Amino acid sequence: MTQQPFPTGKKLKVEAMFNDIAHKYDFLNHFLSLGIDIRWRKKVRKLLAPYQPKVILDVATGTGDLAIELSKLHPEKIIGLDIAANMLNIGKEKIKNRKLDQIIAMQLGDSENLPFKDHSFDAVTVAFGVRNFEDLQKGLKEMYRVLKPGGYAAILEFSKPKTFPFKHVYNFYFKYILPGFGKL
Repeated sequence: MTQQPFPTGKKLKVEAMFNDIAHKYDFLNHFLSLGIDIRWRKKVRKLLAPYQPKVILDVATGTGDLAIELSKLHPEKIIGLDIAANMLNIGKEKIKNRKLDQIIAMQLGDSENLPFKDHSFDAVTVAFGVRNFEDLQKGLKEMYRVLKPGGYAAILEFSKPKTFPFKHVYNFYFKYILPGFGKL
């Protein structure tokens, strides 16, 4: 294992922000995405199902929603890694309440300096987290490094729609609706 450096710059801001909002993150995530995040996590599980991954790493796991969804694949082990301790603590409670703590382990760590040996995981996932990487290339290289040859990576992230009417609804929502809820 490698020693985790103290986060700086964007990492420090991301860590502080998610530690501050951890108690309301799940509600905000589901509400502000209009529930789409739940369906997309199920889609990731369905996409990985044919490959039957036994050991999975969920990077930027937050409160563990994707890790919990991936437990339905019946892997031997899932490690959820996140930089924000408060998010992990909420995730640990959710996992314990679902009696998944024998399968899912939550671990504090940096997505750009993963504390795992090369080729350790059958699948590596990240949901709504790559936008928060301080160095996107470094984070993606780390994910690739710990992925077994022939393994699978799934990255779930929002993008800006380009076609009517989705583009206009998206712009309206993010310009007029979302800022009001962000102030709550």
